[in-house]
Amino acid sequence: MDLLVAYEDDPAGTNMAEFISKDLAKDDTLFRGKKFDVLITPSPVISADWLDEKFHYDRYVFLSKHAAESGILALTCHSTGNFDIAKFGGNPKQIAIPFPSLQKTYLQNLWKKRNNFLDFQITIEATHHGPTNLNKPCIFIEIGTTQKQWNDKELCNSVAQIVKQTIEQPLTNFPFAICFGGTHYSEKFTQQVINGKFALGTVVPKYAVELLNEELFQHIIERNTGAEVALLDWNSLGKNKQKIMELLSTTKLEVIKI
Repeated sequence: MDLLVAYEDDPAGTNMAEFISKDLAKDDTLFRGKKFDVLITPSPVISADWLDEKFHYDRYVFLSKHAAESGILALTCHSTGNFDIAKFGGNPKQIAIPFPSLQKTYLQNLWKKRNNFLDFQITIEATHHGPTNLNKPCIFIEIGTTQKQWNDKELCNSVAQIVKQTIEQPLTNFPFAICFGGTHYSEKFTQQVINGKFALGTVVPKYAVELLNEELFQHIIERNTGAEVALLDWNSLGKNKQKIMELLSTTKLEVIKI
């Protein structure tokens, strides 16, 4: 069973959680459902590494606002982890276990309804922020990008309906890839999720490739158990092309350059 989690001081996350839980019975702090439960927590979800200690769920789905200096409106979905210091929750140089099938199914469902969200970019983000220490797969689903969107209940409810649909439908175990290169909002990797064969595990953007060493790389491989492929945004890797190929040569991953 999955646990959907939102932070009570996050208007977008709370709006989504309240819509999804409106027909569920409350049991202490949890709203109980047949296929998932919902938790609205008094502490930020980026610091929710404590969930495993209190609850026993198979996977975690975090409902959250999305912020960006650009101000570009976006509906995003991404895995979590820190390639260096832990600025925003989690532990330094620790990567969470991704939830590839949920991300792919959700973004495909969202894409089918894209005409309802014409002002928004629908995109993955590179792996970033916490939590990082959970022992079960987790994923962030976010609404951006300003207070106006976070507090727009109609918008939040529309996204939440797609989240609910995704959680309730049987998930396909898509083959999944670890990704290297590209920008934080990778159009190539986003298109792979929506239209391609592979789901995505950890996404290591080009600005984080510089930080990879054997220890961190091996940790990423271990947190992506079951990955079949390494997807490389080849042109973006620049001087790190050889470094990535040498690291990947120690694995059984099929290397695909896009």
